[in-house]
Amino acid sequence: MYCNLLINKLPQHTDSGLRIRTDFRESIKFELLMQDRTIKDDKKIRMILNLYYYRPEEIKDIKKALEEIIWFYAGGNQKKTKNNTRRENNNKKQIYSYEFDAEYIYSAFMQQYKIDLNSIKYLHWWKFKSLFVNLSEDVLFSKIMKYRATELNSIKNKEMKKFYKKMKRLYELPDMRTEEEKENDFAEAFT
Repeated sequence: MYCNLLINKLPQHTDSGLRIRTDFRESIKFELLMQDRTIKDDKKIRMILNLYYYRPEEIKDIKKALEEIIWFYAGGNQKKTKNNTRRENNNKKQIYSYEFDAEYIYSAFMQQYKIDLNSIKYLHWWKFKSLFVNLSEDVLFSKIMKYRATELNSIKNKEMKKFYKKMKRLYELPDMRTEEEKENDFAEAFT
């Protein structure tokens, strides 16, 4: 099911007909939950179903219910991945975090759209996503994401390189990889 943000009503139900929670907060919680490596997969699945579905007990096909959540989270676009964290380059470097950048995101929405994300009663996830990806490069949060995404070895000017290195360090996200993932990434760097 394709939905045009300009002319169609935004979905409130899955293709299966089950009503889902569509406020942006649920999808942010979903992304944070997907990134949490401390929760076992079976428990995580139950949490996800309870997060999105008003009546999870009505779910007849769990696999389909999860696919519909992924479809919704991706904004109705099947080509997007389930971990849509606005990543840049082949290293899958994360350039934002709803957990660690909450203040920057909040401020960016206030500055650009005059939307108070803390007190707004409801904002459909797809509207939030559209506003989020189109934040002006003038807001600090967009600059921070640019710093994080910039590949230092692509900068020839020494002063610019020094500046971006400083900004990357200043706004660096915590490394949330497990020790095993860090070791694997280190080993891959030499293959």
